[in-house]
Amino acid sequence: MKKIKVNEETTLLAALIKSGYSRTKVKQLLKYRAISVGQLPATRLDQVVAPGEVLTITSEKEGGAQYPPCPGLDIIYEDEDILVIDKPPGLLTIASETEKTKTAYHKLTACIGERTGGKERIFIIHRLDQGTSGLLVFAKNEEAKHVLQGAWQEARKKYRAIVEGVPQKSSDTISSYLCESKIHRVYSVAIDDGEGKYAQTEYQVVQAEGEYALLDITLLTGRKNQIRVHLADIGHPVAGDKKYGAQTDPIKRLALQSYFLAFNHPKSGQPMAFTLDMPPKFKSLLHRKGPAKT
Repeated sequence: MKKIKVNEETTLLAALIKSGYSRTKVKQLLKYRAISVGQLPATRLDQVVAPGEVLTITSEKEGGAQYPPCPGLDIIYEDEDILVIDKPPGLLTIASETEKTKTAYHKLTACIGERTGGKERIFIIHRLDQGTSGLLVFAKNEEAKHVLQGAWQEARKKYRAIVEGVPQKSSDTISSYLCESKIHRVYSVAIDDGEGKYAQTEYQVVQAEGEYALLDITLLTGRKNQIRVHLADIGHPVAGDKKYGAQTDPIKRLALQSYFLAFNHPKSGQPMAFTLDMPPKFKSLLHRKGPAKT
């Protein structure tokens, strides 16, 4: 174990490089949750550390020993109160009427149960659509659950989406009231009749390649299917989203990823932020000449 005291405001990566670690080594240590800032494990290379804070470095083996991995799930972060995973596309968050076990919740519950002999459980904080990949948070006790759910509207959430066509406006905020039909299809209405829920989605065009565009999306509200419906509303559905009008499915999955999530830790109150790299299939799609019709 090694402790490093930070003397000036900097990033985690810069502080450790200054102390003799390579970028590759720092990434490896982060992967195994072997770096702590104060009392909490570090989560990002660009995490800001303040003067006076102490970085604790353990070995990869020591870092991963307290919280073993869960087979089939990529755990990004875990402590005694919360658990953050990178949910793969195609996996439900929780059970549906037709599927009870192939869910992130079921897999994590089984994993935690094996670790603790059934003494601990997990609690759902929010959901991602089955086709959407990315950051998903669970609580490991009821107190953390109540704190996180009570403040979830303040959490910052950003997504990547590859859409069909290129929006005329390079950036915009889409607003509408969202309703849900009896067959569970969400749709927009301009004027609320008392049934809808107000929703706002902010987007910015990051890149346009051929007949696709990469959008950076900020959720200003969190409604079911919100991003998918709003992008379809402006004539640019998410690639692969046949439910909401997509004509193509070039990477055989919904081209939507929850890549950034920031919130305060439910116990310490410390700001936490998590970021995921762009999926390789997204990158390959952006370098194609045009869409593959399906």
